[in-house]
Amino acid sequence: MDNEIRNNQIEVQDAEKPRKITAEVPRKTEKQVREDEVPGETVVEFLASIAGLLATVLFIMTFVFQTFAIPSSSMENTLLIGDHVLVDRERFAPRTSWLGPVVPYRDVHRGDTAVFLSPEQPGLFLVKRIIGIPGDRIHLRDGVVYRNGQKLDEPYVKHVMAPEDRSPYIEDFPAEAPSPVWGVRNEKWREEMPEHIEGGDIVVPPNSYFAMGDNRDVSYDSRFWGFIPQANLIGRPLFIYWSFITPADEYQNQGFGDRVQSVLHTVLHFFDETRWSRTLRIVK
Repeated sequence: MDNEIRNNQIEVQDAEKPRKITAEVPRKTEKQVREDEVPGETVVEFLASIAGLLATVLFIMTFVFQTFAIPSSSMENTLLIGDHVLVDRERFAPRTSWLGPVVPYRDVHRGDTAVFLSPEQPGLFLVKRIIGIPGDRIHLRDGVVYRNGQKLDEPYVKHVMAPEDRSPYIEDFPAEAPSPVWGVRNEKWREEMPEHIEGGDIVVPPNSYFAMGDNRDVSYDSRFWGFIPQANLIGRPLFIYWSFITPADEYQNQGFGDRVQSVLHTVLHFFDETRWSRTLRIVK
């Protein structure tokens, strides 16, 4: 009996002993082993990556592309006040031998819309349509442009005044002498313009361009300040990336309070005053 009890106790004690459980661990693949061996990106490395990205974007936006907002109505209806355009700075840039095969350089063509630095006011960016290239002979009669003796078909041109209300100077350029009476404020151009007139035409000199706005009756352009030097060309507008309804005098308000008010207005009316139909419109 004692033996039976002793045996039972032993059996009970054996039964209560914790059992060691083993599980088969799946073997890692070679790819998982390599991934485990690669160290994670440190904060310094992450910041360096961000800095590199910002530097690349800054380079592109400085030397390749640039954004501009249209401040005046001189190019209506091609470009409206409040249109924001992306400009290709490389298209009209001087050719380089080592980038020539990969960059789509080309000469300025008649009819191109171009962004350039004003020959009259340093630091001011303008956008107009190129009407004449070096050697072209240009004159206007009754508001119609003739180039090298040929009447131009310009479907993009807009007139806002009745013919009888338009200035004779802009309607029959360059038949009328440049004068402050006609709004020619640039004294240098008043002196130089007669030197470029031959047979009733104004002749575009080398390395220069003659430009006018599409809104011909109100455009302050080459008729008033002269030719665009080739060195002043910035680039060609590609497309409108955003267009917002903007008052005509918006860009004349430079005060801090005016700017804050403008930003708040844009934020509050971003959706209802954005011209969505003009988004991504190609500039022609």
